[in-house]
Amino acid sequence: MSTQRWMSIHFFSFFLTWGIFLPYWSGWMIDTKGISVSEASLIMSLGLVVRGVSTLFAFPYLSARVSSKRLLSIMGIGTLVAIVCYIPANSFTSLLIATSALHLFYPTLMPALDSVAGVLVQSKQLKHYGRSRQWGSIGFVSIGMIITIFTGLYGDEIIFWSLLCGVIGFVSLGFVQTPMILSEKPPMDQPKKEGLFQLFRIKHFRLVLVIVILLQASHATYYNYGYIFLQEIQAPTYLIGFIINIAVIAEIVFFSIADKKFNQFSIGALLTISAIGSSARWILVFVFPNVIIFAIAQTLHALSFAMAHYAFMKYLIKNIPHRQIPKAQGVYSALALSWSTAVFTILGGYLYEIEPKLSFIGMILCTIPAMLLALVYKRFENSKNI
Repeated sequence: MSTQRWMSIHFFSFFLTWGIFLPYWSGWMIDTKGISVSEASLIMSLGLVVRGVSTLFAFPYLSARVSSKRLLSIMGIGTLVAIVCYIPANSFTSLLIATSALHLFYPTLMPALDSVAGVLVQSKQLKHYGRSRQWGSIGFVSIGMIITIFTGLYGDEIIFWSLLCGVIGFVSLGFVQTPMILSEKPPMDQPKKEGLFQLFRIKHFRLVLVIVILLQASHATYYNYGYIFLQEIQAPTYLIGFIINIAVIAEIVFFSIADKKFNQFSIGALLTISAIGSSARWILVFVFPNVIIFAIAQTLHALSFAMAHYAFMKYLIKNIPHRQIPKAQGVYSALALSWSTAVFTILGGYLYEIEPKLSFIGMILCTIPAMLLALVYKRFENSKNI
């Protein structure tokens, strides 16, 4: 099996499960476990805190001590055990414990896969990151379409069993032949200068990190309340899954052309465009809270999420040393995809209970500063030719 295909399959398998968890998990707990929106918001927010701790500390620690192949297996098996814990969980406390256990392992697979891709690109074994990453988006959108059909037939309980089966499938990939470089244990004599805080001394790392933190945090309302907001604005049940997945279709299109069409764009330019697109997305949903405009705004996910992620990966591959990639991914996942999202999930939940559409416009508290900072970074690129 070629390295490109191996990477594509792993992205596809993981995001197949992520396409179940991210849009539907809060709704599943509300509908099948009988908890309130605010309780689900608190559970998911605290889960994001655990996720941040795991990706910032546990993931880099293990990355420095076990091979990438073994790390994927550990996190996959831990995820499987955590999901099983949901079966007897029926109270707020037990659901909180199960969700915390799940966030300890499951989301760590995302930076682990991106770290693997970064290492393979740097070692010239993976030619196109975007081409493999698009298969993750394809997995995400394909399961969303299928889940919509089955929830209509069998109810929301099918969400849990679908996630369980998907994770079993991902764990099974551990028996597939792995690129040799990923089976190698990291050297144990890494110099102390390669510690976590050394990352923040790399040129412009802090600035780029703050920008992507803001851009990714702006998705908090959409990720956690997009599903129930569509119900609020009376979207037909059979169309909700499709509308949610318009965003991922746009993401697929972006990643399929990114290496060819956007490779020559500077990192600052990519981040600026992402911030403008993200701001436009949340303003549209606020001003026009109807199904058609929401669906149109979903296409801007290609800019608000995919372009921001691509820009960070481009910065990482260009500027971060090989051994520091897992640490950089851990910091990115913890701060951009976990803790900042947790904070804005709570804010979004508060605004949602006042007026649902307010929770979307509240996200420009992230995107406008991100746009200004991206323009500052773009000026650095132009003036210093970095």
